[in-house]
Amino acid sequence: MEYIKRDLERKFLHMSEAFKAVMVVGARQVGKSTMLKHLAEGQNRAYVTMDDTQLRTFARSEPRLFLQTYRPPILIDEVQKAPELFEEIKIICDESDARGQFWLTGSQSKKLVKKAGDSLAGRLCILKMYSLSAREKLGIHPEDELDFSLPSMIARKSLFPKNTLPDTFDNIWRGGLPDVQEKDEEQLGEYFNSYIETYLMRDAVDDYGITDTEGFRKLLRACAAFAGQLVNFNDLGVSADISGATAKEWVKALQSMGVVFLLEPFASNELKRLTKTPKLYFCDTGFCAYLSSWTTRDVLMNGAASGHYYENHVIGELVRNYAYGKSKVNLNFFRDSKMKEIDLIVEDRGVLHPVEIKKTGAPDKSAVKAFDVLKNAGRKIGTGAVICMSDAVLPLGENSLIVPSNLI
Repeated sequence: MEYIKRDLERKFLHMSEAFKAVMVVGARQVGKSTMLKHLAEGQNRAYVTMDDTQLRTFARSEPRLFLQTYRPPILIDEVQKAPELFEEIKIICDESDARGQFWLTGSQSKKLVKKAGDSLAGRLCILKMYSLSAREKLGIHPEDELDFSLPSMIARKSLFPKNTLPDTFDNIWRGGLPDVQEKDEEQLGEYFNSYIETYLMRDAVDDYGITDTEGFRKLLRACAAFAGQLVNFNDLGVSADISGATAKEWVKALQSMGVVFLLEPFASNELKRLTKTPKLYFCDTGFCAYLSSWTTRDVLMNGAASGHYYENHVIGELVRNYAYGKSKVNLNFFRDSKMKEIDLIVEDRGVLHPVEIKKTGAPDKSAVKAFDVLKNAGRKIGTGAVICMSDAVLPLGENSLIVPSNLI
């Protein structure tokens, strides 16, 4: 399979110029190793993987000797399997001012991030990688940061093909794991089944001490059924025949594995009676569709859950876009006791951009009606957007745009 350029490449190389060590974390099979090996081509950079039993044993038992044998600059794959290396990496970093000496990949587990962060504080930059975005699949990499202004969106539109429902739902149903992009329906099902058994179940047992593997499988499927909704751990527990407290712990494990993410509600001292419950989304919609037995793109596209999957897809694309971008933004949703709701609020440099997500080609002004509640939030309000299946960028109301979903 031909290499697919990743949006994270720019940020990774930029951080490698500033930090002595850079680590890419993320879910299994999202392409961490492939990207770093691609970036290392033509460099005099050693490559070792801790998946190799002999190398792992050597690294764990003799970390100093290991790094004398495999000297930086070096790419160490699956570094979480040899945490003994971190102290030696720290010593080498402190002996030299050279940047980018260590390129590391690892699982997304909190244990790894904490261990690496504690050992390499001030020396290490940790970057998160997600599965492929729709833009990456198309090979489109806009140079400008995502900006909801009308001129910026119109300029962006010229880079993209027509926004169609079948193409959008092919992205949603297939998901973004690189290995599934050329698989047919039968192969895709077997791949995801193997993904659960080979990676998730093993990680659940080895890294999180979860012994009730059948209950964990049920929780995975329950999470898929509740994707895009407010989290209710008791309901998840009932679906998986476990307690609500256990469901909460296992959802935390799935977050650490990079399988799901929780979108936190917007908080403001000026706005009262806001919900405090997060919403659950899948990092990869293809995996979510498999877990809920949506066996083809068309069945999912025409099914009752298509709106939830479309929302999950749009929010996932925005999460990827901002994770790889230059400026840090906060992403939240809004819901108050009167059931007024905004699907997403993008807080960029102190400015709030309200976003509504609609699986329609022609939204009307009622779609932005809830945006008015933010006028009392005590923050500056920027351009809002209705991200939808329209193929044209159009103004909507006084300070909002209709934005085709494939532009994000």
